[in-house]
Amino acid sequence: MSLPNINQSFERVSAAVVAKAAKFQPAILADVAGRRGALHGRIKALRPSMKLAGPAFTVEVRPGDNLMIHAALALAQPGDILVIDGKGDQTSALMGTIMMNACRQLGLAGVVIDGAARDTIEIIEMGYPVFAAGANPNGPTKNVPGRIGHPVSVGGVTVNAGDFIIGDADGLVVVEREKIEGLLPAAEKKVRDEAARIAAIQAGDTEAKWLTAALRSAGVLKEGESL
Repeated sequence: MSLPNINQSFERVSAAVVAKAAKFQPAILADVAGRRGALHGRIKALRPSMKLAGPAFTVEVRPGDNLMIHAALALAQPGDILVIDGKGDQTSALMGTIMMNACRQLGLAGVVIDGAARDTIEIIEMGYPVFAAGANPNGPTKNVPGRIGHPVSVGGVTVNAGDFIIGDADGLVVVEREKIEGLLPAAEKKVRDEAARIAAIQAGDTEAKWLTAALRSAGVLKEGESL
């Protein structure tokens, strides 16, 4: 039977790559990915200490309706992260503590909602990683069809099913499934370089060596001038 609105055949970023990539901060991965892939800052962890990393299981819904999220719970695999395109709507919640308990029981690695959640205190007490655009006590309807496993737009970024997504207190970053493994050596180098720079600053070398050339290029300083 063909289910054109439900795609289950996508390839996920592997668990081995997830384990390696999860060691890095989202900020590091965004930098080595060309300073792109970061979702809009409106989508935040319900508690700053929450972190998640894993393959995206994409869901598109109509604002305020969570029918397809329930369908996604029946299809998602352990380790998946639900990435829900709720159109940024915050007039009613798409998920609350009942569904989050189901996600945790199913072994899902977290939930990202471009929309609202509710029961946030209970979710925080659970310690289950949830990133949402806001909160609202209104409950959702369960009437309107949507899509699963198709590309979605979440926080202004295109997310394909199976892509790598990672989040911490800074926010969320998505990297294409095909690219994430190849970025890991650059991420390792950036971590080393930043640690060396911090050590130099702490030793008294606070000068930004690139600044004068950048100011001249921007026309702030003329040739021969300096700060």
